Amino acid sequence: MTGYKQLALLGAFSFSDVEALTGNKKTAYSLLYRLMNKGLVKKVRSNLYTCVNVATGEVIASRYQIACACNNTAYLSHHTAFEYYGIANQVFYEVYVSSDTRFRDFEFEGIKYKYVASKLSKGIIQPKNTRGIRVTDMERSVVDNIKDLEKIGGLEELLNCLSLIHYLDPEKLINYLDGYNIQALYQKTGFILEHYMHGMQLTTEFIDYCKSKIGKSTRYLLKESIHTGIYNKKWRLIVPEGLFDLTEQGGGELV
Repeated sequence: MTGYKQLALLGAFSFSDVEALTGNKKTAYSLLYRLMNKGLVKKVRSNLYTCVNVATGEVIASRYQIACACNNTAYLSHHTAFEYYGIANQVFYEVYVSSDTRFRDFEFEGIKYKYVASKLSKGIIQPKNTRGIRVTDMERSVVDNIKDLEKIGGLEELLNCLSLIHYLDPEKLINYLDGYNIQALYQKTGFILEHYMHGMQLTTEFIDYCKSKIGKSTRYLLKESIHTGIYNKKWRLIVPEGLFDLTEQGGGELV
């Protein structure tokens, strides 16, 4: 049908995309109605649609394309970014979508799309050979997931993901850490990444930089560590005992 192939190439699209294709608002409404009536287009949420593959009956847009089509500033972040890069240990039925513009969480085809306020404008990329995908780069993804452990499914999932990363750019990490400028984040990032520094090709200078930013306060890596943790003198952190025994990746000493 006229218009179906062009819209299918977009993955996820809005009404304005249909109007741009037809050149007329009335014609756009008519085309969208016909395609939806024939089961060739599904409505994802208000003003967001995707075509249906006629051979499989599945929607054409991936969860990542749908997420990034929520608005003009939307991008994949946190655990979803790790999923996109193929290093997630668990598959979530939640997609984390960071954006400058707030939108209501919604569900489509069994996947929950959850809004996360964008706190940093750095480190967002459009991967090559993709259409409609924006995602935090690996370094920003690491910093975000250390900062917001609840958005990666907890510490064990974070450590499993980190064990699969073979390179991080220390300058980028510092850039993002400085962008947030949170002492506790320097502490947690320095402590965790010191354990993986050789596997990630991180420098001693990077670890020293994190150490220089931690201040004098003692903090908890996890809230649960209040009653069961042990004190790491170097990083002034209370951490779970045997923390890195959670994963098979070896790296530094715990304390």
